[in-house]
Amino acid sequence: MSDALRLPTGATFLVNPALDRDLAYGPEQREILSLDGGAAAYRAISRWDGYQPTPLIALEAMARSTGVGAVLYKHEGRRFSLKSFKALGGAYAVQRLVEQRGSAAGLTVTCATDGNHGRAVAWGAKRLGVTAIIYVHETVSEGRAEAIAAFGAEVRRVPGNYDDAVRASAEAAAANGWTIVSDTSWPGYDLIPRDVMQGYAVLALEAESQGATPTHIFVQGGVGGLAAGMLSYYWELKGAQRPVVVVVEPVQADCLFQSALAGRWTTVGGDLDTIMAGLACGEPSELAWKLLSPGADAFVTIPDERAADAMRDLAPLGIAAGESGVAGLAGFRAIAGDARVRAALGLGPHSRVLCIGTEGATDPEIYREIVGRDASEVEGSTA
Repeated sequence: MSDALRLPTGATFLVNPALDRDLAYGPEQREILSLDGGAAAYRAISRWDGYQPTPLIALEAMARSTGVGAVLYKHEGRRFSLKSFKALGGAYAVQRLVEQRGSAAGLTVTCATDGNHGRAVAWGAKRLGVTAIIYVHETVSEGRAEAIAAFGAEVRRVPGNYDDAVRASAEAAAANGWTIVSDTSWPGYDLIPRDVMQGYAVLALEAESQGATPTHIFVQGGVGGLAAGMLSYYWELKGAQRPVVVVVEPVQADCLFQSALAGRWTTVGGDLDTIMAGLACGEPSELAWKLLSPGADAFVTIPDERAADAMRDLAPLGIAAGESGVAGLAGFRAIAGDARVRAALGLGPHSRVLCIGTEGATDPEIYREIVGRDASEVEGSTA
């Protein structure tokens, strides 16, 4: 099934035409991400104040309704005070920078963000006494901008979309001697994104220690850093016997899907307007794409209403999940009823599906508008 398949749920499904499951995870791949690097990130992050593994929640009713053996949801809404997996990436990269320099003195970091990455960089900078200047684009909610500023960062809003904010951050860094801490890479800039992505491997390490043995992983797209982090861990560990990895994106911001369809790194334009704000990215990380192009099994795009439905369905289970946080789960549910897709992915009654719930209710107002309840009501004092 090499052509894109459009489903009645509004989802689009594509088996990766470039997939090579027999390709060994060799030196070229380990130069980007490695098990050793993931273990080092875990040792560092697990020493931070307030660290604890985020919950791995069995969604038994969803497993029954989708005809699989298990659906596991890794709930990153409990990650430190940030309510997002991004704490593992941006904050870890800032720490690595300070360690490599030997001091935080005179260091200013900057990045572009849809919300969560910038919040993580700002939090990491505050922990270590580093100045942070964070760029947001015009559609980032005021609530998310204020959450970044609450950690002492200067927030600068620029016209356009996420990729315009990336360019503004890069230009300011070049003019002022600041250091970019980005979760995406481009020619000449790839060392720090490796640290960001390497921090994401902590998710896989935690899930394994919590007893997860997934046969399938549905993971958010964005620029591809998280998907590459999850894929690399299992690819190096298990080779061709690794879980099936499916990358999920919004229909309105599907740069990884379009890259797979074109057979090469590809960007998408437009306003990238989606409620899944953390995934509103038009340009893939070139580093991440080097792993995803031969290693990801399939790509899925979903309309916003599928994410909203998943948020509402998780609320009665006591899970306050953000719009981007549910994308993996929403993607799985959007394709699980199609016999052709099930056959292509090998989904069946013995499948164990892991979905990464990348964020909690990081903007309480937007969460309330979609779900009709406050996040604090859904999860109590932990929300």
